Amino acid sequence: MSTATLYVIATPIGNLADLSDRARDTLRAVAAVCAEDTRHTRPLLAHYGIDKPLVALHDHNEEAIADKVVARLLAGESLALVSDAGTPLVSDPGFKLVRAARAAGIKVSPVPGACAAIAALSVAGLPSDRFAFEGFLPAKSSGRRERLSRLAGATATLVFYESSHRIEESLADMVAVFGADRPAVLARELTKLFETVLDGDLAGLLAQVQADPNQRKGEFVVMVQGAGDDQAAQIAEGRRLYAKLNEHLPPSTAAKLAAELSGAPRKALYGQAADQGA
Repeated sequence: MSTATLYVIATPIGNLADLSDRARDTLRAVAAVCAEDTRHTRPLLAHYGIDKPLVALHDHNEEAIADKVVARLLAGESLALVSDAGTPLVSDPGFKLVRAARAAGIKVSPVPGACAAIAALSVAGLPSDRFAFEGFLPAKSSGRRERLSRLAGATATLVFYESSHRIEESLADMVAVFGADRPAVLARELTKLFETVLDGDLAGLLAQVQADPNQRKGEFVVMVQGAGDDQAAQIAEGRRLYAKLNEHLPPSTAAKLAAELSGAPRKALYGQAADQGA
């Protein structure tokens, strides 16, 4: 390494064999590794016989740590950035450091590898020519439904991350907003021992998760097929009608009438109704 570089290195999302040779070589060559959770990264490095100093860099300290890391890079040290699993910055910390490094004129180089969202999409069998990665939904149902309502008319495949303690509730909210029969795929524990990929419609996926406690364990990627052109048009018309009706009627009444006149799911208008205080 002739010049100081910040290497953004993808790590396995489950199967340790997915760490590339280039990633291993780079981790061995850098001066230190910036890690989201050093307790998680240390065993990974030990598995490959890599002994490097670790710098904790997470959501709560990234802004403060970024300047110190950039100073080391400017002094000539090459460093690595990793997250707990997968590709850094994809629903993980790191963008503030990368932005600061680039602003300082430091080379930032990716060492690509696993990413749960892309791995899941590759086996989902849903349209993937256009997709929108939405990361984690809000923790509370009201916030989730508002966010989902804003996505109800999107025609691209939607990709979400979800945790074990919210997967059932999130699927229920998707059924309420997107409709029970919207095609969807649920990928769980990708590349791990208990990997499962379930497909069907949202109502069917919710039923399977409710019926089998094992399907509520682990880490999840939820993929929802985008609205068809007809459905997207209905939602757009429903929102147009709601905006007009809300000038003269209470928000809840306006949303109900707009849904009836347009054929759009009432829940798909929820976000606009919430904006108006419904």
